[in-house]
Amino acid sequence: MSDLLQRLRDRGWRLTAQRRVVAEVLDGDHVHYTADEVHAHASQRLPEIARATVYNTLSELVSIGEVIEVSTDGRAKRYDPNAQHAHQHLVCSRCGTIRDVHPIGDPLAALPEGERFGFTVSEATVTYRGLCPNCLVG
Repeated sequence: MSDLLQRLRDRGWRLTAQRRVVAEVLDGDHVHYTADEVHAHASQRLPEIARATVYNTLSELVSIGEVIEVSTDGRAKRYDPNAQHAHQHLVCSRCGTIRDVHPIGDPLAALPEGERFGFTVSEATVTYRGLCPNCLVG
């Protein structure tokens, strides 16, 4: 059973067959599928699942904080089930592959007090960019 499925059960979220298959598709390390990719994978398991159902389920998962919506460089939004563990993203500038990374240190501490302009900073998002091994040799 996936960590996401267990978290959803623990919070009493009603797991219909459609919701379950979306959660199962999102299971795994470094999962960052677009909604269309989630739908394609879900359709393999549950052929009658509607695209609208996938979009609605993803929207609900984001709204309850169980999935993170990730946008990089104007590409399609991607959905990250690793919402319970602080992490950043490493993105391939060519193909868009995304990997979760866990850098050492607090990114909030990296912004000096003089650069905060009176803001109370509560969150920092760091995105590392480069070429993945496949694009580097291609």
